[in-house]
Order: sequence, then structure tokens, then C-alpha cells
Amino acid sequence: MSEIVSSEPTPFIPDDLTVPQFFFDLDHVLRATHPDGVPFFVDDTTGRAVDSREVRKRVDGLANGLSRKWDIKENEVVCLYSPNHVDYAVVFWALHRLGAISTNSNPAYTVDELAHQLTLTKATTIIVHSQCLKNATAACIDIGLPLERIVIIDQTMFNAPHITIEQLIQDGLTHNVNFVERKLGAGEGKTKIAFLCLSSGTTGPPKAVAIPHHSVIANTLQIRAHNYAVETQADIPQNRWRFRPGDVITGVLPFFHIFGLVFNIHVMLYSGMAIVIMPKFGWPNFLKSVRRHKITHLLVVPPMIVLLCKHPATKDYEAELKNIHFCFSGAAPLSSELANQLEKVLPNACLGQGYGMTETATAVSMTPALEKVGKAGSAGVAVPGVRFRIVKEDGSLAKLGERGELVVKSPSNALQYWENPRATAETFLEDGWVRTGDEVEFDAEGNIYVVDRLKELIKVRGFQVAPAELEGHLLSHPDVADVCVVPIPDEFSGELPLAYVVLHPHAAVRALSSTTEAEAIKTDLSKYVSDVKVQYKWLKGGVEFINAIPKNPSGKLLRRILREKAREDRGAAAEKAKATL
Repeated sequence: MSEIVSSEPTPFIPDDLTVPQFFFDLDHVLRATHPDGVPFFVDDTTGRAVDSREVRKRVDGLANGLSRKWDIKENEVVCLYSPNHVDYAVVFWALHRLGAISTNSNPAYTVDELAHQLTLTKATTIIVHSQCLKNATAACIDIGLPLERIVIIDQTMFNAPHITIEQLIQDGLTHNVNFVERKLGAGEGKTKIAFLCLSSGTTGPPKAVAIPHHSVIANTLQIRAHNYAVETQADIPQNRWRFRPGDVITGVLPFFHIFGLVFNIHVMLYSGMAIVIMPKFGWPNFLKSVRRHKITHLLVVPPMIVLLCKHPATKDYEAELKNIHFCFSGAAPLSSELANQLEKVLPNACLGQGYGMTETATAVSMTPALEKVGKAGSAGVAVPGVRFRIVKEDGSLAKLGERGELVVKSPSNALQYWENPRATAETFLEDGWVRTGDEVEFDAEGNIYVVDRLKELIKVRGFQVAPAELEGHLLSHPDVADVCVVPIPDEFSGELPLAYVVLHPHAAVRALSSTTEAEAIKTDLSKYVSDVKVQYKWLKGGVEFINAIPKNPSGKLLRRILREKAREDRGAAAEKAKATL
């Protein structure tokens, strides 16, 4: 088996359009039209519905307003720092009309983390939700970005002295157009950058992945072809299609994340669906939203499925959950055990999984279109246009059933890590192939099974945590002589970071003096991380003291040894707890 190639034909993918030109200006055979009365977006809190005509109007108005206010130019980078919002897509589509680049930031980022992103991407302007304004202001001051370049995305009484999106839109709509939207040349969409999305690396702070317009367009059409094209060719009645025009889907996945950005926004809108914008996830409020908006489709990550299957509030919404037509899980593997439980909670739903990463922007595999429930533990088969290779440690290609690193070639693949040629060379190979860092195997039908991560990233609720980033920070603590961070399994979050710490002699003496003092040091080290890192990077797996960090002769951390130790220790502790019951 030299390669695994999608058996489905690749759709026509235009390479001379920006994302908004593709969405608003091009007719395509795979495009689904929103039925009359079906909006693009619905605000979960207020019920405000925004249809395609209003969205386009707001995009054009904001593009003109930004051009008039600051003359935002070609390839200029603007940061969007906000939870999900009805104008979230309006912002980046307006930037794309101007030829500018959007870098979307995690609204939970600390001041230091936001400052890193602004500096890394050389952002000139930041568009902020009012709840993020304090951190945004501090980050701008830290890096010298003028505070007048802060724009508020939501309408609140606290906007002054900053200009708001609404003010810019109205200004743009009431004045002559101040810019000329450029038509891309043939093939230019493959190199014209639309987004700089942050992705954690194993060697330090997050890197910016350069995603061109063509990648977003390609993945939208790949997923549409994988589903709609297959269903129509198989003569499946419309009421059994996965994505039916007029259906309503959750918009709770964070839009700054590649899964939410491409799959939740672009693919679902192109499928003619309405997205209920949920700025914050909470259970059972999520279930109340399903009832209130008559939601038919759930786009989730495994921790949400844990709640769906096990939270006591779920039983009060059995009628609504019987109306769920499709549930798709991504960002992290879904265990076969949890998938089996989900079938019982959503008895009438098609259940799907997929595989992708920021560097492949996004899904490169998905549960086959004609299967109600995919194979247990599988992340599906290659979507149209995708080619897979499984490379073993010796560089040879794996045979059927053998394990190796997954290497992907897809028209949706990103270009590079922004201004980071060394990291780019390690991941982005010649001829458009991308190393995933994931160990996989395939079955005879082409289903992909993710076995382990060869990369050292920790996946917490679908978010990537780089151990080296936390280790570097902990090593600056005066009590820490050496450290290694590893993942431990967690039913809700998937994995949690655990720090094995070698204490400096002065701290070791204190730790040995009493259990209370040892616990105080652990608490202090955990706080040392939580004070400056976003919440999913916190050491919720704990802190453990160790005499020495295992390393190979060249000094490289033998992380696998400590990862296995952590799992064995936790397993032994669980067995001991059972024995005492």
C-alpha cells in the first residue's frame, strides 16, 4: 500500500477567488441556497436573525468603513479577539474584501498570550469584544499598538472611547466606496493568505499557520462533495441528506479554532443551514438552546458528548434529542464506548467523526456519507482530493494494518508557518505534503484509526497544549530545577497536563519537611502557570515531584517514560480507591 487515495471525484475548486467572492459572488453546482426565511446566523441570546442579504450588506459596509478610517491595505493583519458573535464572520469577510489578513485569537488568552500573537503576526488593528477589552488594552500597551486601533465588536454602554463595528458599518454604508476590491489572478488564491491561525508546536509558543483563501474554499467544496454529491448520486431522498437546506446547527465551537472557522461557519453556510451563535458553552443552557431554536444538527467535541451521555439534565430533553438529525464530533478522537452511548441518546441521528488539523485546514477524513454510524473508533475515510501516506520509522510506507505517521496531501493544506522557515521545513514537505505527527493505521475499506500522537502535543478539550511551552515557563520558577510535562487521560477533557518537577535543593528541603509544605509548593507551581496561561493550559493533571527527569544520551526528554508512569500511577491509585470502598 503506497498511498490511500479518496475514491470520490474531486470537485472543481476555483483558485482565483477570495473567500467572500466565492461565498457571495459565485454560483457553484455544490452550493445550497438558503430557503426563504432561513437566516445565516441567529443570536442565541436575543433571537436576532441575520439573513444572507444583511450579512453581505454589513460585510461591504464594514470593509468600506475600515478603509475610510484607517486605509486598511492589502496583506495588512488585523486581530479578532472575541467569543462567537453574529458579526464574527462579517469581520473577517470584510477584511478579505480589502485584501487584508485576519488572525483570530482565543478570547480566553491572557495578556501575555495575546501580546505574543499580536507581535508574531504584526497586527495593526484589533477588533475586540467588550468582555476582552481589559486584556486587549494591556496587550496593546505592552507592544506599543495605539489604543485608537481598538474596535469594539459588540454594542455596550462601555464602548467609549473606542469606535464600534456598528459605527464603521454605518459610516461605510453612507459614503462612497473608498477601495477597489482586487480580482485575483489564476492560481493566486493558493498563495493569497486569508487567515493566520495559531497552532501549538512542540518546541515553544504557538506558531501562526498561514491559510490561503483557496484552502478554505477547497475544504468547503471537499466536504460538500463528500456528502451532498454522494447522496444525490446515490439517489438518497432529501429528507435523509446529512445537511439539508433549512436545517439549524449549533454554533458553539469557538470560531477562532480551525474546526469552528472552516467546518462550522463556511461548510454549514454553504450547505444552506442556519447557525445559532452561542458565545459561551454551558450545560444545560446548551440543551435549552436546542429546544428554543429547534436545532437539528450538533457540531461538538468529545467533552460535550460526555455531558450529552452522562449529565442528569439530558433526560429532560429526550423529545428534542430524538429530533437531532446529525451529530458530528471532531478536534479529538471519540472512543467507541462513548460513541455507543451516544447512539442511545440520539436514536434518530446520523453520527459522524472526522480528522483534520490547523495545518490541513481542516477535515481531510469523514465518516462515509451513506453510513448512519461510522465504524467504531474510526475517523472516517479520505474526503475528495485527499491522499494519505503512512510512513514508518525507517521511512518506508506501511502496509495494510501497519502503523506509522500519517502524511497528508490535500488541496486544503495550509502554506507554511508564518515567518518560521525552520518549523515549516519540519512539517510542510515538498509537493504539498504535510506531516501530521499522528500515528495511524487503516483498514481495507480505507477507514483511518488514530492510534497515538507522535508529536508531543497534549489535547485538552480539542485544544493543543505544547509541553515545551509549560516547561519553559516552569523552569523560570526559583523552586524548579528541571521539569517534564506529560498528558494524563481524563474522561471529560480527553487529556490534562501533569508536571513532573525536580526541585532545587532549597525547595526539596522544604518539601521534605512536611506534607503541608510539599502541597504548598505544588499549589504555588500550579498558580505560577494559571496566572499567565489560558485555562486549558493549566496543570489540572497536577504536579508531582521526581528525583530526575529521564533523558537520552543527547539530553532529549524521554517523555514517553513519564507518560507511561503517570498512567500506571493513576491506574494504581484508582484500584486502591476501589479497594477501600
